[in-house]
Amino acid sequence: GGPRPLPGQEVSVKVLGALEDGGLVERDPRLIFVPGHGDVVQALELGVPTMQPGEVSFFLAAFPYAYGRPGSREPDVPPEVPLLFEVTLLEVRDGPDPQPLPPAVRLRLGSQRRERGNFHFARGDFAAALRSYRLSLRALDGPATAPPGPEEEEELREQRVKCLNNCAAAELKLGRAEDALAACEAALRISPDNGRALLRRGQLLAEQGRDAEAALVLRRALELDPASKVIHTELSRLAKRQSPPSSI
Repeated sequence: GGPRPLPGQEVSVKVLGALEDGGLVERDPRLIFVPGHGDVVQALELGVPTMQPGEVSFFLAAFPYAYGRPGSREPDVPPEVPLLFEVTLLEVRDGPDPQPLPPAVRLRLGSQRRERGNFHFARGDFAAALRSYRLSLRALDGPATAPPGPEEEEELREQRVKCLNNCAAAELKLGRAEDALAACEAALRISPDNGRALLRRGQLLAEQGRDAEAALVLRRALELDPASKVIHTELSRLAKRQSPPSSI
């Protein structure tokens, strides 16, 4: 009943996921995603673009195409198990990213993609996590049909900072310290007193040997969180490195 989804288009599907013994582990009457964005398991990423609106399909997914080697807590999926998905393609429409959308929709998209990034991060797939975080930022920064209200503006700001901090964490896991530092600095341009970004920026500056800059950043972080043992440890390490060797 109509053309299959094209790259970049958004789909709505009804999904049921079951274990081999028939136990139902997943039920979503209207799951919305863009194939290729990493928002869902690979079985759906790969399978849904082969469908037409109104079609019902069954996908038997080996564990790498479902919830992977570790499984999942939510939904409750044991490690290394295949899943049977029953999928109904409800609707295909143009993707949301290039379109002006209400701020509330931007927030929903941003949150959905950030949560998916956290899902990938927890499983050690840091490249996929970073891709989801960047897609989240793209959704949050996209054009809006109307200016956000004060509460929406504050939530957009908070979500951007969370995403940038998560980008920094993923970049570090991928061994890209300079990109991690850039993400921290972008977060601090939005929220200069964000403790998480200050701490990580101080640590990264210290690793680069920029001790004076690192100390300033870490002292600011300590003002915001005086009880932090991590910050005290970082400052002590810097102090030892900067103090001259004692003469005998």
